[in-house]
Amino acid sequence: MSKIPDALRAGILALVLLGGVGGGYVVGEREQAIAAAEAKRNEYIQAVAEDTSTSTAVKIAMVMGSYYESSYRHIGDPYIDKLGKGQPLTVCNGITGPEVVLRYYTPTDCYRLEKARYIRSEAAAKRLLRLWDGYGAFTQATFIDFLHNKGEGAFASSTMLRKANAGDLVGACRENPRWNRGTVNGVSVALPGLMIRADANGELCEDGL
Repeated sequence: MSKIPDALRAGILALVLLGGVGGGYVVGEREQAIAAAEAKRNEYIQAVAEDTSTSTAVKIAMVMGSYYESSYRHIGDPYIDKLGKGQPLTVCNGITGPEVVLRYYTPTDCYRLEKARYIRSEAAAKRLLRLWDGYGAFTQATFIDFLHNKGEGAFASSTMLRKANAGDLVGACRENPRWNRGTVNGVSVALPGLMIRADANGELCEDGL
């Protein structure tokens, strides 16, 4: 049974339909209908699909992140992420850092912030993963999402990276489900949202082989 949530699958299919972003993904008639319905109501996915300055992997990763962080909703008011390390001020689709201040962020503001972060994560992935050019777009997207979500430090010291660089890409993909924990009241626990992200990324990573 697939561990990719239906809404995430629909978002990716909408991206495929709108932007011709296949990455090896075969779309049947039923899936085309689902994708068409999602595309009509999802302005974020439309913006990603229409951006010609980003790679297929970045486009897929941005749609993945939008689902994981906000279920495709626009979050323009900064909030305190009480489950995040240091409880950072957060806005849009999980964006933190010194540029996040207490003001309203328009969809355009969010897209600009997110795109810059994903491009940096892609650059880090290309630098760290020796066999990057041999990976499919979905596999690349899961590595970009990991770097965007967990950070370069976590990835650089991970078993996932070691296995990938040793040529064991299946083993690297199957490391994803291990990254499902967060700290709550000083205790490391498996968090539902991170479990969904980790499990779905593991499957998407292998789908891209």
